[in-house]
Amino acid sequence: MAAEGVREIVLAGSKDRDLTKLAAYRAIGGYELLARAREMAPQALIDEFLAAGVRGRGGAGFPMGRKASFLAKGTGKPTYLTVNADESEPGTFKDREIMFRVPHRLIEGCLITAHAIESTNVFIYIRGEYLHEFEILRDALEEVHGAGLLDGVTIVLHRGAGAYICGEETGMLESLEGKRGQPRSKPPFPAVQGLYASPTLINNVETIATVPKILELGGAEYAKLGVENSAGTRVFSLSGNVVRGGNYELELGASLRSLIYDLGGGIPDGRQLKAVIPGGSSVPVLTADEVDTALDFDSMAQAGTMLGSGAVIVIDDRACMVQLGLRVAQFYMHESCGKCTPCREGTRWLVQILHAIEDGESSQDELELLLDVCDRILGKCLCPLGDAAAMPVASYVNRFREEFQRHIDEGGCPYGGASSLDHVLAPVDQHTGTPVPQEATA
Repeated sequence: MAAEGVREIVLAGSKDRDLTKLAAYRAIGGYELLARAREMAPQALIDEFLAAGVRGRGGAGFPMGRKASFLAKGTGKPTYLTVNADESEPGTFKDREIMFRVPHRLIEGCLITAHAIESTNVFIYIRGEYLHEFEILRDALEEVHGAGLLDGVTIVLHRGAGAYICGEETGMLESLEGKRGQPRSKPPFPAVQGLYASPTLINNVETIATVPKILELGGAEYAKLGVENSAGTRVFSLSGNVVRGGNYELELGASLRSLIYDLGGGIPDGRQLKAVIPGGSSVPVLTADEVDTALDFDSMAQAGTMLGSGAVIVIDDRACMVQLGLRVAQFYMHESCGKCTPCREGTRWLVQILHAIEDGESSQDELELLLDVCDRILGKCLCPLGDAAAMPVASYVNRFREEFQRHIDEGGCPYGGASSLDHVLAPVDQHTGTPVPQEATA
């Protein structure tokens, strides 16, 4: 059976030739759209973005054109474009492949967008661990500079600080300014007072790499791709208990089932599908019965989850959902910057309760307390990191409550060491919630 919705736009041509080289990219029409864009009025470009209806590919899904139109005018300050290439959401590796395979498409998108917002200053904030991708982008930029294509625009590659919180837009701005990566209070929003207290547009790699195609087709034609309110394509990072993991670019609206079974080859070893995380570790989980949900913003919202970063994590019937919740909570507790109390204390509390449930040392009251802690975190933090911990954990309890109940009733994990997740769980200090060094437990 052929997979539905396959259409390459962002990654187009990268399988046939080495598009990391300027000559190869120009051979397929690269930078011709930049030349066309520079002949257009900036507002005309923003109008194309608005007509395209393209929504941000980083997680929140906010329309790019609207964000660009919000930029403050007449402030007397420079306008900045910042590209979020931090990509620290667990399960997500699409931006990495875009930078690895089509760096010039990202650079061309940066230059077109810079012209649209009348900016001569672009910062690409790239995850510090992406050393090879950084080197590819650096070499591509050197070629672009040598070819005279920058035309007065400065593009700075800034290697990240190795923290999940720097993927949050204002935490990224703080890091760019040389400060500790922590979120800012909003308002003011970055469109008014962002980088160096100046109007700033922030988009992620995939969003900016889509810009050349929007200009090629025209906004109205691009909007016909995908489905209503979810225009265009997305690169989905498929991983977990699936035969063929990897990045797959599909039109929005394709089915989750087709991605997993037709492109991904299904579940290995004849196992059964148990659950799917459709948008990175921070979004609510779907059950196997919801695998026919369409991969678009509205369908995911109706199912009680989000498309998020486009990371689809497949979970088979071996996985213990309490262990999964504990692993997710441990990650966000570790990555919390500590600036606000609900996140700093709440994530630690989640880890403590989940560890007690997993170890068979909890009561019925603590299961209700777990949901209460999630509720006390949701919507009460400076940035979405707290929500990123609480939403998935609450969804695991709500969708797999019977499994949590068995841990309490049977005095421990019914899966024991047979769970596919057991090997990734570190021992945790019951008082502090922090992982115990392995040598201390030997």
